[in-house]
Amino acid sequence: MKFKQIARFYHIIKTLLTYGVDEVLPYNRYTRPFRCWRNTLFWLRNQHKDKAFGLRLRLALQELGPVWIKLGQMLSTRRDLFPPEIADELALLQDQVDPFDGQLAREQIEQALGGPLETWFTDFNETALASASIAQVHTVRFKDSELEVVFKVLRPDIQHAIEADLSLMYQLATWLPRLSSEGHRLRAVEVVREYEKTLRDELDLRREMANAIQLRANFENSPMLYIPQMYTEFCHRNVIVMERIYGIPVSNIAELEANGTDMKLLAERGVQVFFTQVFRDSFFHADMHPGNIFVSREHPHDPQYIGIDCGIIGRLGEHDKRYLAESFVAFFNRDYRRVAEMHVRSGWTPADTDIDAFEQAFREVCEPIFAKPLSEISFGQVLLNLFNVAREFNMEVQPQLVLLQKTLLYIEGLGRQLYPQLDLWQTAKPFLQNWLDEQVGVKSVVKKLQQKLPHLREQFVELPETLFNALAQQEYIQQELVKINKNLQKQVHEHKKYRVLGLGCVIFLGTLWQYTALPVGLSSVLLVLSVIIWTIGFILR
Repeated sequence: MKFKQIARFYHIIKTLLTYGVDEVLPYNRYTRPFRCWRNTLFWLRNQHKDKAFGLRLRLALQELGPVWIKLGQMLSTRRDLFPPEIADELALLQDQVDPFDGQLAREQIEQALGGPLETWFTDFNETALASASIAQVHTVRFKDSELEVVFKVLRPDIQHAIEADLSLMYQLATWLPRLSSEGHRLRAVEVVREYEKTLRDELDLRREMANAIQLRANFENSPMLYIPQMYTEFCHRNVIVMERIYGIPVSNIAELEANGTDMKLLAERGVQVFFTQVFRDSFFHADMHPGNIFVSREHPHDPQYIGIDCGIIGRLGEHDKRYLAESFVAFFNRDYRRVAEMHVRSGWTPADTDIDAFEQAFREVCEPIFAKPLSEISFGQVLLNLFNVAREFNMEVQPQLVLLQKTLLYIEGLGRQLYPQLDLWQTAKPFLQNWLDEQVGVKSVVKKLQQKLPHLREQFVELPETLFNALAQQEYIQQELVKINKNLQKQVHEHKKYRVLGLGCVIFLGTLWQYTALPVGLSSVLLVLSVIIWTIGFILR
């Protein structure tokens, strides 16, 4: 480990201990050495005992930087796991991170645009409208049209902070297989590499621009989701310009209810938007924490989400989508045999897994979940149970599912917060079942034919010429085959000729070698025979 990594690691431990985050560690034999070490290092004692634990946790994560802030953002959505005083504090990490200086933001914008702001815009507000872990937002107007837009600007020196944490993560990931027998199965390096990719994508705002354009196209004229327009001519690596939206933060339940929002429909649409992105488009917003989601103030009885911050996008291949959907459907149909088979067929667990034992393990762990009504069953808990069982059967961590799991946790936490009675399964099952039917039914065949129709049409136009060329090729091939056949026959005859001549030579030389030992008559006959054989060999064609 390099000195910078050691220094960063020490800073992380020091920050967590300074804010007393270690207080949540359980008292057992595994934590006893740590507590002993903790108590002997007096300079790392909790310096914020007067603050509530939730506030201390938020301040610690905020001080550690963007990688840790994003961890807090995810935890803030799990109100079923954390008490309100902790979840409320962590929720502030979504869009209320301390901003950097507005004048510095202006300088970065003007440097990216190549001129003063006043050339194109007016009313630039140096006070940030919102500030998050990677970037912050400032309001402005177009100079000519007075149209309101916002600038999103990367934090200065953010690259250096992320590089330091990623370097440390990679080092820890390489250690993991040496520290645990399950280290290889966890594929920690691959997980870190996947996380690195998402972070690096966020460091180039042009990717967010492209993602937003694609999502906007996918949900064009949709009553469920609206994505703000991007102004591409003003978008650069560290600066982008987009339409300003006026919505109600999805976490502001009181304001949503005061606006007359249909909370049940809103919660159901959140689930539908997620599954539509994953299974229809294979392109899903993977950072859907409450700070990135708003609800339109218009038509509250037909509520529409507004999604921003499209820097992290997830994708699933057809292979993973199908097995994931079938596993969910099989689980809620209590078909554990099918769940076990799906894990093996997908390649998530070894091909030689004992299916009978695998099925029984799923049954023992998951069956108690159905003691609850379906409306109370957590998708997150389902995934947790499925993967806990699979881990015992050597399931490897699937990096491509990391973003999906995180997003599912966001959506579930959001849905429960909006409408606690939300029946996630009742909302998701029809979508999953219809999608599966489309993949294996007549609809799937028709859809694939429609997709290939332009190519088939093009090939059909060229069919006569293709047939003519094929016939010409066939005639040429036949001619070549005749030539090859003649050459083969010639070679066969040549081989016969050489064999006959060789036999004559053997008889002649053998007779000469044993001439004195053989009777005179026999020697004469053999010499005459060799001459006859040579004559036959020479006349062969």
